[in-house]
Amino acid sequence: MKKQQGFTLIELMIVVAVIGVLSAIAIPQYQKYVAKAEAASALATMTGVKTNVEAFVVENGIFPVETVGGQTSQDLGAPADDDLPLGTISFSTQKTDSGHIDFKFNEVNVNKLLQGNTLSLKRAENTGVWTCLSTNIDKSLLPKTCSGS
Repeated sequence: MKKQQGFTLIELMIVVAVIGVLSAIAIPQYQKYVAKAEAASALATMTGVKTNVEAFVVENGIFPVETVGGQTSQDLGAPADDDLPLGTISFSTQKTDSGHIDFKFNEVNVNKLLQGNTLSLKRAENTGVWTCLSTNIDKSLLPKTCSGS
């Protein structure tokens, strides 16, 4: 009698089916984790600039925009656009001492769940309280301190 060695075709097909089911669940979850990490990275980049913006508001009495007083986003500690692989940072003034720092995600080389979307840090008028928000990024992808629409 010859001893059986190896696997049957049925056994191999079952293994392939199990791997297929696991990957169908794992890949979308992995994409969400990547998007969450990219959103958290954008928030961390903007938070680093927030202190300098606050100092600018205290010194000048106005929220910075790209051309106010010769200041650019790089003068306020924001990385240059070439140094940000995920997107770009810009400043928007709403009133004298309020406005927001916006991080606009690129259309390429960014998770497809974030492409073209914007994450903002908004400074409230008079109180100086900062809030993180986005109107076009799914709430499940935002960092815990941010709110969505």
